[in-house]
Amino acid sequence: MAEHILVAIAWPYASANIHAGNVTGSHLPGDIYARYHRLAGDHVLMVSGSDSHGTPVTVVADQEGQSPRQVFERFHHDFLELFQRLGISYDLFTHTDTENHHRVSQDFFLALLERGYLYKQVQEQMYSEKQKRFLPDRYVEGTCPVCGYEGARGDQCDHCNTLLDPKDLINPRSKMDGSTPVLRKTEHFFLDLPKLAEMGLADWLQQGKEHWRPNVINFARNYVGEGLRGRPITRDLAWGIPVPVPEWEDKCLYVWFEAVIGYFSASREWAHDQGQPEAWKDWWYDPAAKTSYFVGKDNIPFHAVIWPAELMGVARLYEDDPAKKLNLPYDVPANEFMNLEGHKISGSRNWAVWMDEALDRYDPDALRYYLTVA
Repeated sequence: MAEHILVAIAWPYASANIHAGNVTGSHLPGDIYARYHRLAGDHVLMVSGSDSHGTPVTVVADQEGQSPRQVFERFHHDFLELFQRLGISYDLFTHTDTENHHRVSQDFFLALLERGYLYKQVQEQMYSEKQKRFLPDRYVEGTCPVCGYEGARGDQCDHCNTLLDPKDLINPRSKMDGSTPVLRKTEHFFLDLPKLAEMGLADWLQQGKEHWRPNVINFARNYVGEGLRGRPITRDLAWGIPVPVPEWEDKCLYVWFEAVIGYFSASREWAHDQGQPEAWKDWWYDPAAKTSYFVGKDNIPFHAVIWPAELMGVARLYEDDPAKKLNLPYDVPANEFMNLEGHKISGSRNWAVWMDEALDRYDPDALRYYLTVA
């Protein structure tokens, strides 16, 4: 019997060209998986898009003297062209600055708020006295307190994969001008991850995960087992999706919170484009449907812990039947980082094999084969 298979592929930041690591980590494996299930007669929906609100976009915009919109639109156009050249068979490759995604993300926020899974809390954040503004996580770099890597970002260390807060960094500095930021108090909404863990997240990770890769499920279980803490889901930013609460319009939804919602909003966008606005429910509410998230290993905590927590917290959206609940991930086949001359490939650090240049030199099918078996 034909199954409904949702292939959800990590959203690349619209701030740098697509490199070989992006392709081997998520886009190509997801495409192979989707093509297999189409040949098997299953109902496949493969979605992704450009992450338009990530701080890497605003960093590039500041460096180039352009608006974030100009930056993301340029890269989004390039992504569409490249994936077509490479034969990545998306049913929809969209972006996170659509009206649909804004509305859906705000509805997720409001549902979590109504169900008691969000709370307000004053916290200290890095503030640039030189630039007179709060600095987003990726605007701050420093030494990782866990492994000692000196180029750790304010949100995550690429060397040891630890999720960080900017104030955790040793010797923090502004990425833009090298100045030392100070801590200032600001109020934000937090996702109550400890409460969600008690409501079933921890138990879900312990059951029926035999088909998950050991590195993924072990990381997720350890991450929860070590004790979750609330994570802020809003930021003092001008670029992004406004917080849908009176007197909070000057703050935006934190990108890690809203970008994963893109898989859901993209499915709805695809259904609308097909003239079947309710068709997306076959992949999100049918308990027999299977959703697989193809990501790099740095995205494991977001897709194996935080996104399932968001789905559990919302439970049901755009559906009147109280017996139905949003499907949780069937699998999160995360891949290891690709190295180049012994160092992790990184688009933001300009250390990569760029796919547009590779396609100018080699046949796409030959490239696909090499990147699959290498």
